[in-house]
Amino acid sequence: MLDLPIDASYTLPATCLTWTAERASGPGGQHVNKTSTAVELRFDLHGEHGLDPDSVGRLRALAGKRIGGDGVLILVAMEYRSQLRNLDAALQRLAQLVRQARIPPEVRHKTRVPRGQKVARLTDKRLHSARKRDRQAPNGDA
Repeated sequence: MLDLPIDASYTLPATCLTWTAERASGPGGQHVNKTSTAVELRFDLHGEHGLDPDSVGRLRALAGKRIGGDGVLILVAMEYRSQLRNLDAALQRLAQLVRQARIPPEVRHKTRVPRGQKVARLTDKRLHSARKRDRQAPNGDA
């Protein structure tokens, strides 16, 4: 297996990736029962992959249940009748996950609510309260 290019500045080394072929489930008749076209791609998060710890943490969050207790990300592809196309689909899914994990979250800068907005909100509250008060029966009688 070749290295997996993620973007212009990073390529995932093939040493961290392993894959096996297995029989797919679902409809397909004799073909699906006889051939091993489903692909299970494994990516070892503890291996030498060159991702920084923050990216690995984000990848863990993105992958969710697809990461086993041993720290291996498992992707299964069985949507095609060809083993090669399923392998390519699994590799593309992994590349997309790693691409998303490498993007650091935007830092949120605290901002204040402008004074004009506060005044407008309080004015609206006062008007709404007065409207409700005017609908009540006089002297609190119902």
